[in-house]
Amino acid sequence: MFMSEQQDTSGKVVSVKDQVVEIEFPHAKPAIYDLLVLESNKDVVFEVYCSSAKPNVFYCLCLTNTKNLYRGARVLNVGSQIMFPVGQELLGRVVNIFGRPIDNKGLMNAKKYRQIHEIKNQADILTKEEILETGIKVVDLFCPILKGGKVGLFGGAGVGKTILLTEVLHNIVGSSKKKAVSVFAGVGERSREGLELYNSLTKSGVINSSCLIFGTMGENPAVRYLTAFSAATLAEYFRDEEEKDVLFFIDNVYRFAQAGNEISTLTSNLPSEDGYQATLETEMAHFHERVVATNKAAITTFEAIYVPADDILDHGVQAIYPYLDSIVVLSRQMYQQGILPAIDVLSSTSNSLHPRIVGRDHFETVLKSKAILKQAESLERIVSLVGESELSVEDQLIYKRARKIKNFMTQPFFVTESQKGIKGVSVPLAQAVNDLAGIIDGRYDHIPEEKFLFVGLISDIKIDE
Repeated sequence: MFMSEQQDTSGKVVSVKDQVVEIEFPHAKPAIYDLLVLESNKDVVFEVYCSSAKPNVFYCLCLTNTKNLYRGARVLNVGSQIMFPVGQELLGRVVNIFGRPIDNKGLMNAKKYRQIHEIKNQADILTKEEILETGIKVVDLFCPILKGGKVGLFGGAGVGKTILLTEVLHNIVGSSKKKAVSVFAGVGERSREGLELYNSLTKSGVINSSCLIFGTMGENPAVRYLTAFSAATLAEYFRDEEEKDVLFFIDNVYRFAQAGNEISTLTSNLPSEDGYQATLETEMAHFHERVVATNKAAITTFEAIYVPADDILDHGVQAIYPYLDSIVVLSRQMYQQGILPAIDVLSSTSNSLHPRIVGRDHFETVLKSKAILKQAESLERIVSLVGESELSVEDQLIYKRARKIKNFMTQPFFVTESQKGIKGVSVPLAQAVNDLAGIIDGRYDHIPEEKFLFVGLISDIKIDE
């Protein structure tokens, strides 16, 4: 018996549990990631997520409101995945996971579309060893970033992850508008922060080289989860078709993991021992292995990662580590002390901090400064008990130079000019290395430590006569 050409691909709703809907397909089974619509209301959209334990029944993610759903409602299979618009038309725009504008600038006339779960042939992956300068001293010195690499910004709530991410976007995209584009994925973050980012990029003129894709905190977990894949699809297009270097920003990867966990709970999957979904590592791999450098161009990824309860050992945080080339850790203690950006250089690291990549001078300067900071850390308790004057002359010198190094790592940002009233600066890496070496060698022992706070270069310090 031959199947008819027009096989019935429809299904019917069996149950609704928050955003996860069980749909039975008695005739033709759908493929994973297929897009479905409600027959009575085409605006109600689903994505096939996985099969359930029942025959011919699939768990599907409802990407819209579920109030119009009821048991027995008829569902139609579109026969393709979510198709996301790609191309130059998206630059300067803010869109959702379907590529629909949410910036009140009218419709887009995108001519090309791509499936958001399309698996590319990654045989042409290229590993470059070219340093990408951000203009932020503490990042370029202690956590140098490779073009085509992945950078993780780790920190708890309210320590400056988003501001740091926005400053990097401002500095790099602003200096290479013709050569590079940026794609920003807002996953599970506040809509207020998204608006602030949009206004900041508009003011600086960077928005015309950028596209922002949002699935905010108020969206359901299915939308938050898929936002990362829609953004990755656009980044891949610019890399492969336009052959442009892409700066890919995602805020926040932990929210991506969290959304996957919510979906896993709703689909009745048993969690692993740490409480996260058993598929967490697979989900992280599906996302991270798409945003890589190829022979055509590079995608350099900057990821903000929320650290719940400041616990860096949380499994949702640790699952991200294997994909990162540079790790930037933000410290609450430093933030409270007014050291901004509040980056803990002793906890931060980078695979590219090697003399062959950054040069012998840079490498040795960083090692010496870390040694001084480590020694000063061990002296901290003595100072808190008996005072700095009780240290030996040599220890006093180390302690003072460590304070100057910490203060010198502060920097006024362009994106906080309106809040702080201090003009932002971008610092060339070569000059930052030279200034840091000068502090270590004692060339600036005569300058008070408070003078090093929020300056670009040491030459900018004004010494009172």
